[in-house]
Amino acid sequence: MQDVISKLVKVQELEMRATKVSASDAEVIKALRKGIPDPILAHYDRLRIRGKKGVAIIRNQVCTSCHMGVAIGTIVTLKQGKDIQLCGSCGRYLHLPPEPASETAVAMLPAKPKRKKRAAVRVPDAS
Repeated sequence: MQDVISKLVKVQELEMRATKVSASDAEVIKALRKGIPDPILAHYDRLRIRGKKGVAIIRNQVCTSCHMGVAIGTIVTLKQGKDIQLCGSCGRYLHLPPEPASETAVAMLPAKPKRKKRAAVRVPDAS
């Protein structure tokens, strides 16, 4: 299922890159669309006809198109790659991009120990 969404993302990128699609891009789009099931493609096309994006990226558990929170269960399903998910608010297909290695490595580092605060030093009055 992850393959279908990645193809949809590539089609969307090629279609939105320029107002006029070149012949080579049109062939690539046609080849990508052949690998997508008809019901999914029909829903995507309905959104594109309305001038909207058909696929939205999830960042920080939020749909980037409608800015509404995405359920944790939906995100887990996308991470497992078992099924295709739609945004409950805007109806776009959801895409969870792979996490960069740097973020994953930083998340795995142990937390730094907190420093102890020093006691305040009182200075006697000079009077």
